[in-house]
Amino acid sequence: MGKLYLVPTPIGNLDDMTLRAIKVLKEADVVLAEDTRTSGKLLKHFEINTPLQSHHMHNEHKQVDSLVQKMKEGTTYALISDAGTPAISDPGFLLTRACVENDIEVECLPGATAFVPALVNSGLPNDRFVFEGFLPIKKGRHTRLLELAEETRTLVFYESPHKLLKTLTHFAEYFGEDRPVSVSRELTKLYEETVRGTASEVLEHFTDKPPKGELVIVVGGKK
Repeated sequence: MGKLYLVPTPIGNLDDMTLRAIKVLKEADVVLAEDTRTSGKLLKHFEINTPLQSHHMHNEHKQVDSLVQKMKEGTTYALISDAGTPAISDPGFLLTRACVENDIEVECLPGATAFVPALVNSGLPNDRFVFEGFLPIKKGRHTRLLELAEETRTLVFYESPHKLLKTLTHFAEYFGEDRPVSVSRELTKLYEETVRGTASEVLEHFTDKPPKGELVIVVGGKK
């Protein structure tokens, strides 16, 4: 019987790659990658020559059964996403669930994920929090925001740069202009930045200075 490894990769700084992750990627039979071009550069940097296979949100449904069958026949796969931990707002859940259902061993290595440093950096309570990932773009967004407006735990979101102003505007509208907000961008990279303030203050900041790079938003819960 083969095995599935879920292997976190750096969210920016390559020094965050763990020795264990490198070892697992070298010893696996195949590396399943969200984008083989992005992952190819990472593997080359660490002198990893394991074959790459594309596995992303558009083909994962079609691949699950065949991958499970190959693991039953002895193949060991290592699954990586473009950055961070697989299955956290990235492909990985479907294959993991299928392995569990078929009694195939699954092991997730500890490692990089963007929302943890953003949450700790925010200065907001982190003993209890809710990870929301990406909000619905259109359908269900209004309903979800109304529900989250009553949440007392700290809220964590992912967002793209071109949608940040819209999302911050909605936070000020649904949660209140004075709700505490922290936005971290480009975590672990050269231009890493965390902007803290009220929803209206953070919105004003990024209105004047359009954001670039990957973003994590942390919002204080309702008091």
